[in-house]
Amino acid sequence: MSDKKFSEMITRLEEIVAILEKGDCELEESMALFDEGTALAKVCNEKLNEAQLKIRQLADIENGEAE
Repeated sequence: MSDKKFSEMITRLEEIVAILEKGDCELEESMALFDEGTALAKVCNEKLNEAQLKIRQLADIENGEAE
């Protein structure tokens, strides 16, 4: 899953939310979608944290605060 692009994962997450909000799924399908969505959200959060750390590091280098 982590080999997908961030934008693809967000799009899939939005699709899952829309499907679940409709409420037309059987319980088993809803649970599977919820599991997929939870996993996607975790990976997206990790990618955002990595990007934030990299931005901070680059800003520190730019400001002469490199380690």
